[in-house]
Amino acid sequence: MDSLVESGLTIAGQHVSWAELFGQIAAVTVVLLAAKRTLWVWPVQILATVLLFVVYTDAHLGGLRDRQVAILLISLYGWWVWWRHRRDVFGMPVRRATRGEWFLVTGAMVLGTVGYALYLTWAGGSWSPWPDAWIFIGTVVAFAAQGRGLVEFWFVWLAVDAVAVPLQLASGLWFSALIYVVFAVLVIRGYVAWSRSARKLEALAGQGTP
Repeated sequence: MDSLVESGLTIAGQHVSWAELFGQIAAVTVVLLAAKRTLWVWPVQILATVLLFVVYTDAHLGGLRDRQVAILLISLYGWWVWWRHRRDVFGMPVRRATRGEWFLVTGAMVLGTVGYALYLTWAGGSWSPWPDAWIFIGTVVAFAAQGRGLVEFWFVWLAVDAVAVPLQLASGLWFSALIYVVFAVLVIRGYVAWSRSARKLEALAGQGTP
């Protein structure tokens, strides 16, 4: 595993390990696949988590490291849920979150971040525990909402990206920071695609189509 972070490419005078390069490329692919609501999103996500676990362990970012484990578990769950609920025409059915789900997502983000940041501080697991915790909790919440087919999970990703870019730059992971900027653009596109699908399904439901 050490060779994955010690070897790699030098781009514009900056070292990019193989683990960071291929892990982030896989992560971008995940966003593209999620927008299309294809089952392939989950196995590609699992590949990304394995590679990025190595990257963030080496960078001493405990929250980003631990989130790879959480994403792996959620990806297995999401894969199972999407397989059970897939449809031939529209793919995975998506819908807008209810008010109660909005409160649940917001509460999980705030309380989860506080609790996990305090844990990272106590355990010495990260040199920047608060943004690290926000990214970890936001990722877990986003994937959980994605697994449920909630359109608003894309908003959570934007909140994660806003904090992840400066943290990656401060950690010397400039390629990952660049990828998170790309994520923000893809997230907006994904939200538009899911919103259209949700409207189509709502229209069909209103017509009594099963």
